[in-house]
Amino acid sequence: MHLRVDAPPQTRIRRFGRTQKWVHRTTAALMGVCVATAACLYLPQLAELVGRRELVVRIHEWAGLALPVPALAGLVSRAFRADLGFLNRFGPHDRVWLRAALHRDKRRSSRPAGKFNAGQKIYAAWISGATLVMLGTGLLMWFTHLTPIQWRTSATFVHDWLALTIGIVLAGHIGMALGDPEARRGLRTGSVDREWAKREHPLWRP
Repeated sequence: MHLRVDAPPQTRIRRFGRTQKWVHRTTAALMGVCVATAACLYLPQLAELVGRRELVVRIHEWAGLALPVPALAGLVSRAFRADLGFLNRFGPHDRVWLRAALHRDKRRSSRPAGKFNAGQKIYAAWISGATLVMLGTGLLMWFTHLTPIQWRTSATFVHDWLALTIGIVLAGHIGMALGDPEARRGLRTGSVDREWAKREHPLWRP
């Protein structure tokens, strides 16, 4: 007589595949290069320390041009396109999540979320739009002979102040990531703890 033994439930579940991890890492690296080179161009102390301003400018320009490439390349992946769909779709539960965040209600039951919560969706939309604006204004500043001086002046103003805003938002993004080791582990390994997923993303059905 054989007794059936049920297999224990998996403690970890798949959250991201290789494409999502590659896109995130490559985009993060390019963004880091843009931020670092921008700091060297605008902060006199760093500019004096690093020197070779022309080289720093070229690295900044080419890293900025390459910034959208990882996401565009990732579109060949069905899983990546599915994640973009999740990020681009707001539902009633996202309004509940935002209301709780605005009222500083930290109860998990008051912050329902699917695979991505409302804060992550807003961040993804904002940083994508900001990247496109930075790319457009950067091109206007780069090819100075193609546009009138009023356009170049306006582009420089927008580029500089938006760069500062991006730096602040990125610092917040990194700070929140540092406060959630399991979320970081999910982006690093592709899998997350099942209990974490139930707690942080109760509406997600992997």
